[in-house]
Amino acid sequence: MIDHDEVFDTVIRYVTFSVLYILIIAIIVGLLKIIYDVGYIIYELLGGNFIHINFIDVVVGVLTIFILIDLFRTFVDYREHKRIRIVYITDATILIVMREIAAGVYVNRIQYEFILSLSILLLVLGLIRILAIKYPADKV
Repeated sequence: MIDHDEVFDTVIRYVTFSVLYILIIAIIVGLLKIIYDVGYIIYELLGGNFIHINFIDVVVGVLTIFILIDLFRTFVDYREHKRIRIVYITDATILIVMREIAAGVYVNRIQYEFILSLSILLLVLGLIRILAIKYPADKV
């Protein structure tokens, strides 16, 4: 007879391992791109060419790396404890919203209504994070 729980656990184990390896590769590639972008900025600065400098690529790249690290931490925590902590998910979501705000403000294509809605979203996520820390699922 097939034990469905064992099959499910095996599939979940292989999927999480696959996602973890993909996240590691994405973090390494993202870090190499940031190093390249910073090197290019330094090269342009030393050459006296200030027109082609694009700092937003570095800022968005760094925030993306932080998001990937939070997602990696979430999957590692799931592998160890068989549950997903809301704190890690809210951290990643807060970083995603911050990245969108930084990118939108830099290119001046963001409307005040959109910034206001993202600010309200950040407030709600912050409250959820505070409540998740104050009342952890372990103690409920």
